[in-house]
Amino acid sequence: MLTKDKVKELVDHMPDTFSVDDLVEKIIILQKIEIARKQIENGEFLTEEELDAEIEKWD
Repeated sequence: MLTKDKVKELVDHMPDTFSVDDLVEKIIILQKIEIARKQIENGEFLTEEELDAEIEKWD
């Protein structure tokens, strides 16, 4: 979950002028990073070996 502080920090690092599309894109990226961090904390990820095994199934 994003916090106001994280979004404020994001805006503070943006140039003085930017489009709403640029801001929304960066917020979406920030949210995806936060989700990924939570998944890692919860052990919800594949090891490299597990990933290789999954990719082998695609062929």
